[in-house]
Amino acid sequence: MTEPTRIPAPDGVAPATQYSHVVSATGRFVAVSGQHALDEHGKLVGEGDAAAQARQVFENLGRCLAAAGAGFEHVVKLTYFVTDTAHLPAIRAARAAHIPDDRLPASSAVQVAALVAPEFLMEVEALAVVGE
Repeated sequence: MTEPTRIPAPDGVAPATQYSHVVSATGRFVAVSGQHALDEHGKLVGEGDAAAQARQVFENLGRCLAAAGAGFEHVVKLTYFVTDTAHLPAIRAARAAHIPDDRLPASSAVQVAALVAPEFLMEVEALAVVGE
């Protein structure tokens, strides 16, 4: 894989503060479905607690990436689905435990009316590119 190129502020676009506007890389594509705050037994982690749910979601993302031979260093895009944008700081904190600020992926955040189960506060999906 080529080292991902991150462009936080393309010409004519306001600078990004918590993500990169553009990330490009060459290699094998890995898509990770949206992850919820479920432990390995399917039990909810952190009922009503955005920080606990975010930590579990990122743990699950890490396990899914590893199963495909990837890691957070290969992530080029994250998409956050939240029931309340007030949960975004918790997500950013969980992300920071896995991805340093100088390697931020492209990102999108979408507030939704509900997720697949009412106890889920967030869902996060990832796209990664790993060496060929």
